[in-house]
Amino acid sequence: MGRRRRGVMSEELKYELAKDLGFADTIQKDGWGGITTKDAGNMVKRAIQMAEQAARKGR
Repeated sequence: MGRRRRGVMSEELKYELAKDLGFADTIQKDGWGGITTKDAGNMVKRAIQMAEQAARKGR
C-alpha cells in the first residue's frame, strides 16, 4: 500500500503559477489531472525561481 505524499506548495500558489503560465483554464475544466507533465515541470521550475529570488532578497 503506497502512501500519498503531502504537497509542499499550497493550492493557492499552484493556481497562481498556473495562471501565470497560461493553463489555469485547464485546471478549472479538468482539475489538476488535466495538465501535462511539461506544464507541471514548468510550475516547479517557476516555483524554484521564485524561491531563489526570495532567498536573494532576504540576504
